[in-house]
Amino acid sequence: MSDQSQYVLPTDSPVALLDCKAAFGLLTDREKQYAHYLSQASWYGGLIVLLQTSPESPGIFVLLQKMFQTQSPKDLQQAATSAPDGPSEQEFQALMVYAAGFYSNMGNYKSFGDTKFIPGLPVEKFKAAVWSSAAYMADPSGIETLWTAVSGPMYSLTNNEKQLGLGEKGTTTYFSSNCDLKDAEIAQKFLDEKKISPYNTRLFKTKEGYEVRLASSATSESPVEGMKDDVQFLSGQIDGAKFTVKRGDYAPLMEKVVHNLKLAKSYAANPSGEKMLTEYARSFTIGSIDAHKDGSRHWIQDKGPIVESYIGFIESYRDPFGVRGEFEGFVAMVNKQMSAKFASLVGAAEELLPLLPWPQEYEKDRFLRPDFTSLDILTFGGSGIPAGINIPNYDDIRQSEGFKNVSLGNVLNAAYTSDSPDKITFLGPNDREMFMKYKVPSFEVQVGLHELLGHGSGKLFKKEADGTFNFDAENVKHTETGEKVSSWYVAGETWDSKFSVIASSYEECRAECVGIYLSPNPQVLKIFGHEGQEAEDIMYINWLNMVRAGVLALEFYTPQTTSWRQAHMWARFVILQVLLEAGEDFVKVTQTQGQDGKPDIMITMDRGKVLTVGKPAIGAFLRKLQVYKSTANYPSGKALYDKYSAVSEEGTHKWLTLRDIVLARKQPRRMLVQVNTTVKDNKVEMKEYEATTAGLVQSFADRFPKEAGVEQIVAELWEKDRPYFS
Repeated sequence: MSDQSQYVLPTDSPVALLDCKAAFGLLTDREKQYAHYLSQASWYGGLIVLLQTSPESPGIFVLLQKMFQTQSPKDLQQAATSAPDGPSEQEFQALMVYAAGFYSNMGNYKSFGDTKFIPGLPVEKFKAAVWSSAAYMADPSGIETLWTAVSGPMYSLTNNEKQLGLGEKGTTTYFSSNCDLKDAEIAQKFLDEKKISPYNTRLFKTKEGYEVRLASSATSESPVEGMKDDVQFLSGQIDGAKFTVKRGDYAPLMEKVVHNLKLAKSYAANPSGEKMLTEYARSFTIGSIDAHKDGSRHWIQDKGPIVESYIGFIESYRDPFGVRGEFEGFVAMVNKQMSAKFASLVGAAEELLPLLPWPQEYEKDRFLRPDFTSLDILTFGGSGIPAGINIPNYDDIRQSEGFKNVSLGNVLNAAYTSDSPDKITFLGPNDREMFMKYKVPSFEVQVGLHELLGHGSGKLFKKEADGTFNFDAENVKHTETGEKVSSWYVAGETWDSKFSVIASSYEECRAECVGIYLSPNPQVLKIFGHEGQEAEDIMYINWLNMVRAGVLALEFYTPQTTSWRQAHMWARFVILQVLLEAGEDFVKVTQTQGQDGKPDIMITMDRGKVLTVGKPAIGAFLRKLQVYKSTANYPSGKALYDKYSAVSEEGTHKWLTLRDIVLARKQPRRMLVQVNTTVKDNKVEMKEYEATTAGLVQSFADRFPKEAGVEQIVAELWEKDRPYFS
């Protein structure tokens, strides 16, 4: 297998429809209007991801939009394949898979794994398809200029273009290309000192010094009401480096987001919803994370809405420094039947939390009962769609005011129900059969525990600005040393800023450990409707799935930079290592020969030892994860995490050899086609698309009609950024 083939999406990549027709049909006209305008805000905001991913992503988007808005995929295929030097049918399908993959990830890097992908057809065949398009016929010089600018970067695979990263480690547009880790660290120092949240920022290094750009529709040159005249005040020096803070990053897209949030507000169901949207609009207008926090506070108070949504700069997985948020927005309808199970889990949480393996002092003073709902996604604008979410990510709100959990039911169904047995690698026949049967129900249990009692548990020890502690600093003992606790967070520090590059994966690991640690509990299994033998089988499959995911995780490790590219998969490899270390032949990962005569892997787990070997090992590890997190002890936390993150050829398991087998046998990820909504005669209509690459591409062509002027906006923002990435 050539190195290049790892960077091409297979032409047989599966596509599924994100089905929400029934749930949407149950909404009132007013709720549909609310959902529609929130969807519009999410889609326009999602385009920001293009500018957060790679220098060429905005240009590729403009090219694809121009091609597919002017004619349907079917018409383009006919024109391209019948051109004298045009692509074959198979090559055109490779072009369609590339376009669908690009739209699904909102850029040319995988949202799950952060590696670049390139078209699976020769560059001259792609060019011939472009030249045969109606878009080219209508504007030959414009399309040629665009092609010249994007075709090189689209196909280029230099070492630091292969994955997202900072400096020599990869590509990023959160920082100008002349920045490295030292620049990120000095900028963090400045942001901490000025009490500016990095969530909605990017960093550009210029001849004059550093420029911190805040995402907002208002620019520094065009102030609006309510915007403090604080840019001069916020500018300053630190360690001899000059910093200027500027508003207006992504301004025209932010303006579209704000406009649609204001339209949605007219249809909000209650005052909490109205206040939430007012604060979000203020946040996106002036670039204030404090306003977004206020919006999130109102959002937490809005319990059990019919239409659920969240929007903003949320997850920091893809910032190489781990503190800047990627834009996402989602709109969904609540699935009442599944939500009832999650509500029961919330009801049992206060009985379950004390079962976790740390002393009471390390748990929040009071469990803040969150809303926990199962949702059918109508719209998810951003780089990829998760299966479950626990938000907001602001520590100060989560610790003392609360949070919400959501499980995305139609995403789980679309992504996990239609695998055929031959796609389930590295398990024996009996395990594979049981895995097929119980993968979805076991994953529902894991998502519930992971989001509610994983991300929702644990206390951060803090020393406030006035010198007071939020814990008994005199008497609380460190579980691993028996001594008094000697480290904590100080005013201005957050979990993300303290643990930076490992924070996301470490926290996902903690939540995953909570999930498998509590999943054998009969009360938990009964809440989800599982008892007796079925409950035991589901618990076993949950543990087996975690171990298998740890092996599959090797795909997301880059040996050249010794770095992990996906927070959850990195976490699962760490858990696999902990379980292997537990010994007693509980888990075995062995290299074998497959039925096809090629190298293969066999994973086995002794299900009789889950409670006697697996659970105690996870418990001891989980306790350390929590204690180092609670006490802001980054050095000990990093040393522990690094120990289990190492991928080498030394020792019992030749992980780099096994990684080659994982890559050779990897299965393509499923792409999800989403619906569109439009308003016609004051009524909201929903349009579904076929579950094919053509359907996915057509949905994006329809999503941003020409009259919305999106291509021009994205092109102008791209031109403005380009000098910083040359």
